[in-house]
Amino acid sequence: MKSARALLLAAVLLWQPGASSATPPSEGERWNVLLLMAEDLSPRLGVYDDPLQVTPNIDRLAAEGMRFVNAFTSAGVCAPSRSGIIMGTHQNTWGAGHMRAGAGGYAAVPPPGMKAFPERLREAGYFTLNNGKTDYQMDVGLSGVMGGPFTIWDEPNSEDPGLRDEGQPFFAYRTFDNTHESNVWPTWGLGSSPQWFMAPMRLRNHWLWEREFDPAEVPVPPYYPDTPTVRADLARHYNNIAAMDRLVGEALAELERDGLADRTVVIFTTDHGDGLPRAKRWVYDSGIRVPLIVRWPGVTPPGSVNPELVSLVDLAPTILSIAGVQIPEHMQGRVFVGPDKQPEPAYVYAARDRIDDQPDGVRAVRDRRFAYIRNLHPELPYVLDVTFRNHTPMMVEMLELSEANALDGPASLWFRPSRPEEELYDTWSDPHQLHDLANDTTHARTLERMRRELDRWLEVSGDLGLLPEEELAQRMWPDGQQPVTEAPSIERLEDGRIELSSNTPGASLGWSLDGGPWKLYTAPFPASPDAEIRTKAIRYGFKESEEVQ
Repeated sequence: MKSARALLLAAVLLWQPGASSATPPSEGERWNVLLLMAEDLSPRLGVYDDPLQVTPNIDRLAAEGMRFVNAFTSAGVCAPSRSGIIMGTHQNTWGAGHMRAGAGGYAAVPPPGMKAFPERLREAGYFTLNNGKTDYQMDVGLSGVMGGPFTIWDEPNSEDPGLRDEGQPFFAYRTFDNTHESNVWPTWGLGSSPQWFMAPMRLRNHWLWEREFDPAEVPVPPYYPDTPTVRADLARHYNNIAAMDRLVGEALAELERDGLADRTVVIFTTDHGDGLPRAKRWVYDSGIRVPLIVRWPGVTPPGSVNPELVSLVDLAPTILSIAGVQIPEHMQGRVFVGPDKQPEPAYVYAARDRIDDQPDGVRAVRDRRFAYIRNLHPELPYVLDVTFRNHTPMMVEMLELSEANALDGPASLWFRPSRPEEELYDTWSDPHQLHDLANDTTHARTLERMRRELDRWLEVSGDLGLLPEEELAQRMWPDGQQPVTEAPSIERLEDGRIELSSNTPGASLGWSLDGGPWKLYTAPFPASPDAEIRTKAIRYGFKESEEVQ
C-alpha cells in the first residue's frame, strides 16, 4: 500500500499541465476565485506527507500551486471558524465566538460598517455563489447552518458560475461535506434522531468512496487508545477524504472544461481540523491546523512550499486583494500571497467558547514553534458532555474506558477532571501536544512571552467572548427580541434614476427590477417610469425588512 502511494504521489508531483486553450485575464480583466472548503479535516493528505492517504486531485493542485504548512483556523469548530473567515475578522471581536449563537438566544450582530467579504466583491461587480452551507452565526434558521443576509450572495445555493453575466468575474465558495464529523459514524447506524437526520448525507457519501482503507493500516495518534473501534473510525475518515478528493477533482475538471482554469485562482482549505474527538472543537493543532493550497497561475510557483504563519481570517483580505478591491479597516487578517502580500505576523490566535449547550472558555496563541493555551475555566474537565460528538463510536468507547479507569498514558490526558490554567507546547519536538512545558523552568521566558502576547491580543481585539454570554446576547438582541431592519424607501431622482435608502445604520439593500433577480444596491440605477421595483433591506443579525414595491 505504501509503495503504491509513493509511486502515485511521485507521478502527481512530476506531472506538469499541458497547454491550455484558456488564457489568463488580460489587462483590465479580473481574476475569478474558487474557494474549495472541506469540512472537519486536518492536513491528512498525500501532499502533506500523510503515511497512508492518497489524494491525487488535491496533490495535483499543490503540484501546480503553493502549499502552506503553517495554516490555522481561528476556532476548532465550524460556525465560529466560518464567522471569522467570512468577515476577515476574528469571531470573538464581533460576538460570533459561541458555537451556534442561536442556542444562546441571539444572532451575532457585527458593527454597522462590517460586511462579509463576498458582499464587498458584489459591490465591485463580482458574481458570488455559495453551494448551500453558510454557518456564519448571523441567522438562526436551520440552526444558522444555511441562510443569512441575502445581500451576500447572488446565488446562495448554486455551484454554476455560468449563471453570471457574460464577462463578469465570479467568486465561488464551495463546501465539501464528505469529511464532516457525522460521516465518521457507521454508515448503516440509525440508533438515534441525529443519526436518522444525517443518514442521507452518510449514505450518499458512502457511495462516493474512492477506496476503502484497512483499519489495520491506519496510523493511530498517541492521544487515542489503539483499539479496533478507534481504527474503524479512522479508516472511515480516510475513506471520506478519498471521496472528498474525488469531488475536488471534478470541480477542477469543470474549470478546465469551461476554459476558466488559467483565469481562476483556486484556494483549497478546510474550516478546521479533523472531525474526531480531541481534534474538532479544540485549540490543539489537531483542531486548528489545516491544509491550505493556492493555485494562482503565473503567481504561485508550481510545487512551492510556504512556511509562513497563516490564519484563515487572512482569506478575506487576500481574496479582496486578488480582485483588486480595497480592504476594509475592520479586517484583522493580512494578504498572504500575491503582488500585495503583506509581512508574516509573529503569531496567530484561536478561541473556544460555549460548545453547543456546554459553557467553556479557552484562548490560544501560536507562533511557528510554540503553542500557548489559556484555560479560562480550569475547574472544568477537558471532556464536556457534547451530545453530537458522543455519537462517534470511538468517543463512546473512550468514555467507557475512562469510566473504568482503563485509559493510561497519553490517551488518559484528555480525560483529566480539571485543566491547568496555562499550557505550553513545543510543536517541533511534540507535534501532538502531549508534554506540557508550562511548569518547565527552561521554558519560562517563552511562557512569559506567549502569555504577554495573548494579553495584548485580548485587549486590542476587543474579545467579546470574555463577557458573560447573557450580557453579549443583550447587546445583540435587547430583551431577547431580534431587532428588525427598517423598510427602505424608494425615490426617483430628477434624472430618472432610482435611489434607495434605509434608516437602519449598516443596513444592506437589495433590489429587483421587473421581477428579475435580486441585486445588491450600491448606487442609484436607471428604471423606466412603468418599471416594477422591489426592494428590501437587512442589517446583519437583524430580521429582514418588509419588502417595498
